Amino acid sequence: MAELVTNIQGYSIHDGPGIRTVVFFKGCSLACRWCSNPECISSGPELGFVKNLCTQCGACAGVCPEGALVLEPGAYPVIDRARCTACGKCAAVCTSGALVLYGEAMKPDEVFDAVRRDKMFYDASGGGVTVSGGEALLRPRFVAELFELSRRDGLATCVETSGNAPEAALREVLPLTDLLLYDLKLMDPARHAEQTGRPNDRILANARLAAGSGVPLLFRMPLVPGLNDDEQNLRATADFIRSLGTFGLELMPYHRFGKGKYASLDRPYPLDDLPAPAKERVRAVRERFQQLGVDCSVSE
Repeated sequence: MAELVTNIQGYSIHDGPGIRTVVFFKGCSLACRWCSNPECISSGPELGFVKNLCTQCGACAGVCPEGALVLEPGAYPVIDRARCTACGKCAAVCTSGALVLYGEAMKPDEVFDAVRRDKMFYDASGGGVTVSGGEALLRPRFVAELFELSRRDGLATCVETSGNAPEAALREVLPLTDLLLYDLKLMDPARHAEQTGRPNDRILANARLAAGSGVPLLFRMPLVPGLNDDEQNLRATADFIRSLGTFGLELMPYHRFGKGKYASLDRPYPLDDLPAPAKERVRAVRERFQQLGVDCSVSE
C-alpha cells in the first residue's frame, strides 16, 4: 500500500510537543481559502515551478514526453497544465530545483525509515512523528501502520486533522494516537461551507467522538481577519468546546507564507488583499476566549 506524500519535514517545533518530523499527505477533503499548503489539496501528483530558482538551461523541455513544457529562447519555461501528466521526468533533470513534483508514492515502512532517522532528537525533546496534509485521516490504514511502527520504536504519535473524514477512519487511528490536534475553523455550517467548500456537521460529530475517546486533544483555530474572528464565531466556538469538557484551544494566526506555492502551481492566491492579523488583535481574541472559559494559547 502506497500513498502520495508531498513532504517529510524534520525538526518541526509547531506540530506537537518537542522536536517532530511531520509527514504531509497529498489530498484534502476541504479547500480552505486561507490554506498555506495548496500543493496538498489535490489528491493527484502536481508539478510546481519556482521561477526564481530557474537557470533557463532548457533540460526540462527536452525530456517531457507530452511536450507540456514550452521554452522560448531566453525565456522561462511555461507549463501547459492541460497536457502535463506530472510524470516527474522534468523535475528529475532540473538541477536547480526550480521544478518540483508534489506527491511521491511511498509505503508506510519507507516513511518510517525517514522518520526514525531523527529519533535522538525525539528522545531528547519529547517529540515524535506527526501526520498532516492535506488530510491525514483520508488514508487511515497507512497512518495506522506508520503509527504501529513508530510506537514499536518508542516514537510518540500525533495527528493534525480538520476532522472532515469518515468516522471509521478516526476510530481506526485513535487507539494508536498520543495526541490529536483538531481544527475548528467556523461553527456556522453555511459560513463553513462558504470558506472551506464543505459544511461542518461531520467535523463536529467527529470532534465529539474524539473528545470522548480519552486521547489527549487540543483544538486549534486558524485566526483569519474578517472571516472567523467575529464575536458570534468566537462565542460559538467556546460554547462548543466547553460542551465537550475541559479542552484547550490554540490560535494559529493567518499568514501569507504559502503565496509562493500558489504561484508555483499557476493558481491565484485566494486572499490576495488580506493582511495577517495584528498582534493586538490576536491578543484580544486570546483574551476573549479566556473570558469565555476556554484556556487559549497562540501558536508562535
